[in-house]
Amino acid sequence: MKVRLKDRIALINTLAATVTTLLVFLLVYAVVYYTSYSHLDGDIREEATTLFNSLHWEGDSLFTDLLPQWEDKEHQHTDVNPAFFQVVDKRGSVLYQSANLQLDLLPFDLSLTEVHVYNSLINKKRARVSQYPLHNDQNQIIGHLCVGVSREESAVVLKNLRTALLLTFPFVLLVLYLATSLAASTAISPVHQLIQVASGINDATIDQRLPLPEHQDEIYKLANTMNDLLWRIESGLQREKQFTADASHELRTPLAAIRGTLEVLIRKPRAHQQYTEKIQEVIRQVDRITQLLDQLLQLTRLEAGQVIVKKEDIHLFPLFLLLQEKWQPNLEEKEMQFHFDLPPNLCINTDSGLLELILGNLIDNAIKYGHPKGRITCTWNPQSGCLSLSDDGPGIPQEHLPKLFDRFYRADASRNSRVTGTGLGLSIVKKITLLLDIRIEVQSREAGGATFCLFFPVYSCRISLPDHQTASTDQ
Repeated sequence: MKVRLKDRIALINTLAATVTTLLVFLLVYAVVYYTSYSHLDGDIREEATTLFNSLHWEGDSLFTDLLPQWEDKEHQHTDVNPAFFQVVDKRGSVLYQSANLQLDLLPFDLSLTEVHVYNSLINKKRARVSQYPLHNDQNQIIGHLCVGVSREESAVVLKNLRTALLLTFPFVLLVLYLATSLAASTAISPVHQLIQVASGINDATIDQRLPLPEHQDEIYKLANTMNDLLWRIESGLQREKQFTADASHELRTPLAAIRGTLEVLIRKPRAHQQYTEKIQEVIRQVDRITQLLDQLLQLTRLEAGQVIVKKEDIHLFPLFLLLQEKWQPNLEEKEMQFHFDLPPNLCINTDSGLLELILGNLIDNAIKYGHPKGRITCTWNPQSGCLSLSDDGPGIPQEHLPKLFDRFYRADASRNSRVTGTGLGLSIVKKITLLLDIRIEVQSREAGGATFCLFFPVYSCRISLPDHQTASTDQ
């Protein structure tokens, strides 16, 4: 069963108010009940005090001179707040009783040794009765004095109070429910407004934001949180749109080159050498598409958190020897030198595969943008735990540095517009450094090349062997 929030709030508040009101009603009734019977018991004690002063005894015999007083008019009737008196001996024989008892007797219990108060009926009238044991000088019980007063008035008051409370209770609950329902409607009206605005937000209107309530309460925090969520969704959608557009553009260029090359080939028969050159060009474009798709897949896995980091102790010097061998054909093509100055026993605790991917992208970037016959240098700073990789290319203008790690961003105007690439390598590097807790910085001057600095956590770097000698390699 679907119950609206307003109704749930009203029901919960009404239930709490019901319990509270019931407790208040019970407390009121208990106070009135206690007050009424306390008053009656006080009247009985006053009457009993007067009677005790009029009683005397000898041995186990009781005597009284109350008879003239008991014949007064106030003891002749049972309907005008009368007092009833009765004296019995220790055997239960009634010695004296007030005339207003007529043929009735006050109930008594001969086994009582203490004062006992109880409710009873006298001549079919409700009465409050106290029984007092009578003791002689030897502290022996020689009889009992029973004193009663009418409780008709108190009974009527309590009955009327019960009736009033029972009749008022449902009315109070109804008023409380209506009041809490109205209050709940007013309280959640901003929620309805948020729902109305949120239901109209879609892909085309993702830039809209929910209105913030006037009071900075929980609804305000909810609206503000939802606006932050909308902002993140909008940013994500914009990135995805830009990513799709950039990826389409990057794929369109090699596909157009492939199509143009094939169209040229089928126009007329050509020499074997021309076919070979054109097919090699097609293969290069296919390799470019393959590289782009591989890098897109790497980015997707990194952003989806599907890459598992397996840290281990890695010696950097052997790793750079492998990288040098891997990139040697590219270095020879541009007649460049690759020099690294590293302690041969430098050990870093990190993921070897991901670190190799970072360094491979940085070396590839340095080869692409470095001058022909230039130099790539890698050095280690033990004080800061920094591994820096520098090229001697044209450098990067300062205004391009903040966007250098964005996907598909290439500062071609300042570096080299003829350099082929996907613009994804540095974006991948940034994602991996965040994953490995490595801080990366770029230092560049337009006329002085670029330097990429990798700052490793201090606790992950150590010298694993006693030999602290530095090794240098030039190729």
